[in-house]
Amino acid sequence: MTTDADRLGTASGAPRATRRRKRFRPIATPRAEQIVSPPLQPPLAESDEIREDEARLERLATALGVSFRDIGLLRLAMTHRSVIQDVVAAGGNPAEAAVRTNERLEFLGDAALGAIAAEYLYQRDPAADEGTLTRHRVALVRAETLVRWARELKLGECLYLGHGERPSEGARDRMLAGAFEAVVGAIAVDGGYEAARRFLARFLDRDAAAILDHGQGVANPKGILQELLQERYRQGPHYRTLTAEGPAHAQRFTVEVAIAETVLGSGSGGSKRDAQQAAAADALRRLTASGAVGSDAAAAESG
Repeated sequence: MTTDADRLGTASGAPRATRRRKRFRPIATPRAEQIVSPPLQPPLAESDEIREDEARLERLATALGVSFRDIGLLRLAMTHRSVIQDVVAAGGNPAEAAVRTNERLEFLGDAALGAIAAEYLYQRDPAADEGTLTRHRVALVRAETLVRWARELKLGECLYLGHGERPSEGARDRMLAGAFEAVVGAIAVDGGYEAARRFLARFLDRDAAAILDHGQGVANPKGILQELLQERYRQGPHYRTLTAEGPAHAQRFTVEVAIAETVLGSGSGGSKRDAQQAAAADALRRLTASGAVGSDAAAAESG
C-alpha cells in the first residue's frame, strides 16, 4: 500500500538525494487530499470488507471511464460531510475532519465544471455573445442536470455517509450534485484538467443540444437569478412578501428579491410563486442594465 510518505516523495528524515521529483500537473492543488487518503469512514475490520470497498471504488472508476492513479481520491470524493459527526463523537477534531470530506474537491470540481462548460460553449457557438454564453452555461451545469448525471453513474450507491444519516429527497439531490462536482475535482487532481475535460465531454456532447434546444433555464428567471448570484457571489437571493391584497380567492402578492441587504427587484402575481418569478425577472433586467450580467439574461423574463 502506498504510504503518505511515498506520496510526498520522501519519508521523514530521509536524505535529500532520495526525494523523487514531482511531475508538473495542469492543476496545482494543496496535497491535503493525498496526505489523508483514504478518508474518514470507520475502519473496516475484516479483510473481505476492505476488498469489497476497494472493488466498489474500482467499479465506480470503471463506470466513470477513468483510471485513477490514487483511488483514494475517488473515495474522498464520495465522502459526505455527515461523517464529521462520527469523528467528533469519537473524540476527533472537527476542523481536521472537515478537510477529509469531499467539500474541497467539490469546490474545485465546481470551478473546473464551469470552466469546461464555458470553453465547450465558446467553441460550439462562435457567434454567441457573452449573455448567451452565460445563460447557456448556467443551463448546462445547473443542479438538476448534475443530479441526473450523478444518478446515471449511480453515485448515490457509493456515498460514504455518517452513521444514522437519513437525508430527505431534496438533501439527497444536493448530495448527488455535490458528489458529481467532487468527482470532477478528483479527476482533475489525479489526472489533470484534460482528464476532467474528457470525462465531461461524454455528457456535454450527448446532452448539451437537448438542454439548450429545450430552453432549460430560459423560462425560469428565479432559477437563472439563483445560479448567477451563486456563481458570482457564492450566495443566493432571498424573497420577501411585501403585500397580499384582495379576497382570499383572488389575492395578488407583491414580492421583492434581495441579496444580503441589497434589493435587486420586485414583482407582483396571483400567487407567491408568480410574484417571485416576476421579482426575479425584474432583478435580471436591472442587473443587465447595470452591466452586472450579460444582456441575454433578460430573456428569462419571457418565461
